[in-house]
Amino acid sequence: MPKPIKVLIIDDSAVVRQALTEILGSDPEIEVMATAPDPLIAENKINRERPDVITLDVEMPRMDGLTFLKQLMAHSPIPVVMCSSLTEKGAEITMKALQYGAVDVINKPRMGAKQFLEESRVLICDSVKGAARARVRKLASLTSTPEPKLTADVILDRPRQIETFRTTEQIVAVGASTGGTEALRVYLQSLPFDAPGVVIVQHMPEQFTKAFASRLNGICRITVKEAADGDTVIPGRALIAPGNLHMLLKRSGTRYYVQVKDGPLVCRHRPSVDVLFRSVARYAGINAIGIIMTGMGDDGARGMLEMKEAGAINLAQDEQSCVVFGMPHEAIKLGGVNKVLSLDRLADETIRCYRSRS
Repeated sequence: MPKPIKVLIIDDSAVVRQALTEILGSDPEIEVMATAPDPLIAENKINRERPDVITLDVEMPRMDGLTFLKQLMAHSPIPVVMCSSLTEKGAEITMKALQYGAVDVINKPRMGAKQFLEESRVLICDSVKGAARARVRKLASLTSTPEPKLTADVILDRPRQIETFRTTEQIVAVGASTGGTEALRVYLQSLPFDAPGVVIVQHMPEQFTKAFASRLNGICRITVKEAADGDTVIPGRALIAPGNLHMLLKRSGTRYYVQVKDGPLVCRHRPSVDVLFRSVARYAGINAIGIIMTGMGDDGARGMLEMKEAGAINLAQDEQSCVVFGMPHEAIKLGGVNKVLSLDRLADETIRCYRSRS
């Protein structure tokens, strides 16, 4: 039997430390090696025994989580899962943490309905397992700060003009999980302003997707927003599924739009890539391009096969550029992928496929 994943929990709340200890301890593949109320105490514990994964609170006394994360990733990287509350401020700080090298983000566990607690257990344990498999790099070697948009006119006016005279004929559907925030940043920033409409599922808690979309909207040539129910999919815009809600593609005549809805976990996730991909297979079919990126598990693999069977062209991120080569590997193994490419080539190939079909 493989050794359990050793986890260090850093949080100033004794209640949260206890809740996380109980949740993670319920999984036989995980061992909580220690807890700490702040980063300074955690440093002593790390010096004595190096954990496989750290769960890290955002706001703490003596040293905040962001400062500790930057120091850790600059000198001795360890996979970190940020543990944040559902607040706008917490979401914005956590987006910076992901930019600095954190692998994933989870909600702080709260006591409540049995279903919520069970779903939290599944998602938190899966997040830690995914982090344990992640390739982490020193902060200095991470991708450089993205260039800003050229002008507000180029970014903001173009989508409104496109919407007035044409409808979306091709759809790009993207699924990602662990490591996906940075992969999506690289991909979306490489798309031209007139790229086909993009619909995205990134495994992420509610509240965080809005901050994530806002961050991307500030650095990409296309516009990026958190999807709202009924949003039209148009060229030059990417819609990101809201955290904790499924997103489906629908079609009315020549108009594509998204439906955002509640529902059970699918492939242990909500939103689920499989849910999005299945809807794309049904309503877009041959007019779709599918992309599956870094992430743990198999969410999206079956949906991607359905898309391929419906005539879509499907691309997968290669192992070398993935933080976790789980989801792409499963989709490839199932036979749902047409081509495997490095992250830096996915955008160019998307546009090539799009123009060859136009």
